[in-house]
Amino acid sequence: MSADERRVTISAIADAAGVSVPTVSRVLNGRADVSAATRERVEQLLRDRGYRRRNSRAPGRAQVLDVVFDELDSPWAVELIRGVADVAHAAGAGTVVSAVHQDDTATRQWLRNLRTRTCDGVVFVLSQVAAPVQIQLRRLHIPVVVIDPAGGSASEVATVGATNWAGGLSATEHLLSLGHRRIGLIAGPRGLSCSRARLDGYRAALAAAGIGTDPALIVQGDFRHESGYTGGGRLLDLAEPPTAVFATSDQMALGVYEAARRRGLRVPADLSVTGFDDLPEARWSSPPLTTVRQPLAEMGGLAAHTVLRLARGEALQAPRVELATELKVRDSTAPVATSRTPRSNR
Repeated sequence: MSADERRVTISAIADAAGVSVPTVSRVLNGRADVSAATRERVEQLLRDRGYRRRNSRAPGRAQVLDVVFDELDSPWAVELIRGVADVAHAAGAGTVVSAVHQDDTATRQWLRNLRTRTCDGVVFVLSQVAAPVQIQLRRLHIPVVVIDPAGGSASEVATVGATNWAGGLSATEHLLSLGHRRIGLIAGPRGLSCSRARLDGYRAALAAAGIGTDPALIVQGDFRHESGYTGGGRLLDLAEPPTAVFATSDQMALGVYEAARRRGLRVPADLSVTGFDDLPEARWSSPPLTTVRQPLAEMGGLAAHTVLRLARGEALQAPRVELATELKVRDSTAPVATSRTPRSNR
């Protein structure tokens, strides 16, 4: 650190702004009890003079990363945390994991806690990062990276995602290559861009094969087992059911397994099933699940690497990155059966 950088202190900022040191401290901590004009003047000085908090044990290296989820009850979350933690550990940084449960009160509590401790960067895995949260973090000079954004993040926020459209396309093309023409789809939450992209990939593959999209073959899910079971049941109970189902998450695909089993259908002899994610349980299901591998650990690792770079003040060449998906063909898909007779329906 240069001598000029060492002289950028709260006291120097306060003198330049014509305010007290406690006022600068309140601005740094995102407190609301500062006038808008004073806040703007102090924040501009902090940016212009390159002020950074003195909370690093080693110059140029972040200490603690926060990873914030809506929920933590999914193996999908575990894979992302593993990727973040591996990169953070290698960089000598710690990791704090929180869940805010899509709740404004929990989010405000997390922000209050954040102001009382060291945090050098935040990795968000949220369906939506509210604008007030982004504003607070900018005021605290804490860099942010969003994994799999829903589309509502500020344009300057760095993001890490996957090629969801290409994944949806490849899963559907695989089923088409096996002779399936009635292919059901269980979609993810409507508000997520990844859900829309997987659905669009499915539609594009059907269109390329000269097959129109049948609305009856598309049901809504939420990426969880239960919605796969319910949605799979709805598809299989149609007067003309699909011969294959593309569930846009592995958990929903395994829910389809159960819906098929309860109707006396065998996977893949009577029904082919594909998933999306390639969670560890996909390889150990019976039969092993054909799925689109979403590189979750790699996405978490890249998000951690990116936020560490931002914490060091480095510029990003590509603030929005998508990692490639890959179709993993296993035993849950097979050529379309010439006939299918359910053995029971209970």
